[in-house]
Amino acid sequence: MQNTPSALRRGSARWLTTTALLMGMNIVLSLSIFSIPVPGGHLYFCDAVIDTAAILLDPLAAFVVGGVGSFLGDFFFYPAPMFVSLVTHGLQAIVVSVISHSRLSKKPVLSSIIAVTAGAVIMVIGYTLGRAYIYSTPEYAVLKLPFEILQAGFGAAVSVILLYPMRLSSAFRRMIHDQ
Repeated sequence: MQNTPSALRRGSARWLTTTALLMGMNIVLSLSIFSIPVPGGHLYFCDAVIDTAAILLDPLAAFVVGGVGSFLGDFFFYPAPMFVSLVTHGLQAIVVSVISHSRLSKKPVLSSIIAVTAGAVIMVIGYTLGRAYIYSTPEYAVLKLPFEILQAGFGAAVSVILLYPMRLSSAFRRMIHDQ
């Protein structure tokens, strides 16, 4: 695991604040008013927040942002899939965080692309199985599969674009190191 800056050690004020801010963004962006309508559903921006947070933060903070944030977003606005969101987005965030901070961390763009790809696969499988269970129809889950793939791919692409070409990763590191 790459060295975490002392200002962002688990339990520090910056760690708590950063985790809470990103979790709040996840909750707010899970609202339908912040989505793009597509045939058969909506394209939500919360996956981009989950992937971005998972790349920037440690696995525990990533789980809180992704899993707990998605759980709360569903709890407040659409409770049926809240436990599916907790498990699926929580596991997605942990895997993205672990992979992005692995031995490939010397090549951050490559490790991030591999990480968000693995996270997208987890998200698609998790929600497909969750939909089949919650709505008791595998047909409905298969019908929604293209939208899940679009959602996961969109979130993965946006997070990598935000972090590297738009330099959010460097700005985050500067913010964390400034005391």
